[in-house]
Amino acid sequence: MKQLLVDTMLFRVTPKQINESKMQNNGKVIVSGVLQRAEAKNQNGRVYPKEILVREVKNYQENQIKENRALGELDHPESSVINLRNVSHNVIEVKWDGDDLVGIVEILPTPSGNILKELLNAGIRLGISSRGLGTVKEINESTVEVQDDFELIGWDFVSNPSTQGAFMYPAGGGEVVSDGLIKEGVSPKKINKVDPKIQLIHENITNIICEIGGICDCIFEGK
Repeated sequence: MKQLLVDTMLFRVTPKQINESKMQNNGKVIVSGVLQRAEAKNQNGRVYPKEILVREVKNYQENQIKENRALGELDHPESSVINLRNVSHNVIEVKWDGDDLVGIVEILPTPSGNILKELLNAGIRLGISSRGLGTVKEINESTVEVQDDFELIGWDFVSNPSTQGAFMYPAGGGEVVSDGLIKEGVSPKKINKVDPKIQLIHENITNIICEIGGICDCIFEGK
């Protein structure tokens, strides 16, 4: 059975960089950096063979990007379908740099996109995380490899990345759930207590949602 496989890269920008991006891109916030890394094990123990990613990225370029519908969400949903109500950004270009897939991403003026921009303006470090359907094969007790049936869906922004060592910057400046999906922001089951940095991220998200969206009853339980 196919699962939702996700690989996440860290993302960090400053308010100054965002302002520079707006000035150089006619008011738009456009960020660039590593979207995906092939042939490297992430914190959840998954490895994506490059030939599989090359194939899927080519399909993604020829369809979603070319047709200007390479949309992504703020936080991973529990579905393989892009939820338009939660869309925050659009991938406008991708290219390979060795085993790294580098992309250019426009943050959209949607409710979720505005929340994303405010988080970045607040200096919150986030991750950008791929989403796709596929199966995995165990290589050893700590590593699994993504198989040839993998289908790329897109990239989302998340608060708890699974891959270290890569950041995105403004241009010009898995857990298994009930429906068989796997998410690769670091699994909560691997965390014994709440990281203060993660606590701060969720508190900032709550405050921004309250201020922008008027929803002020969100509570981070830290479970």
